Amino acid sequence: MLTPKEAERELRRGAELTPGLWEQHSESVARNARLIAEKVPGMDADKAYVLGLLHDIGRRAGIKGIMHIFDGYDYMMQLGEPEAARICLTHSFPIKDVDTFIGKYDCTAEQKAFLKEFLEKTEYDDYDVLIQLCDAISLPNGACIMEKRLIDVALRHGLPPFILDKWRAFMNTKKHFDTLCGCSVYTLLPNVLENSSVDLV
Repeated sequence: MLTPKEAERELRRGAELTPGLWEQHSESVARNARLIAEKVPGMDADKAYVLGLLHDIGRRAGIKGIMHIFDGYDYMMQLGEPEAARICLTHSFPIKDVDTFIGKYDCTAEQKAFLKEFLEKTEYDDYDVLIQLCDAISLPNGACIMEKRLIDVALRHGLPPFILDKWRAFMNTKKHFDTLCGCSVYTLLPNVLENSSVDLV
């Protein structure tokens, strides 16, 4: 596993290749994942931070749709980082259904088949679902309530038939971590109220 400093360097290098708000979003996911993991017995906060920094690292390869998860997976495997590679694939799928990605399917049929089998065979652990949760509550400038982030995505991408099932999965993940932490995860994260009150459009 990369150290936090090494993961920060990888993110910076990636953002130099393809600048964009994905860098700040990844930093936000990482900070929020660390704060939540610190409250969960048995979780490694530094590991959560590293996985948060790297979950979107495939965006280093350019502006793409679902291909960013394959680019991230391939890059992390090249670096000998299978845990981070796994997160690159699982972070977009709180439901283990390859057809529930919100965005462009710019991958090959072979890649989609690989992803389908990977998701079906992978038993999610708390790091998989923590990064899914933080991805769903993290704006580039910090955490917000989940509903704001989900609506933000819906305004940009529309409402596909599976959207309510995906929202329920995200909300169940939040409940899971509320239980593990013994409090609402929102109370652990700075500026949630301020970020949630900003207009979406």
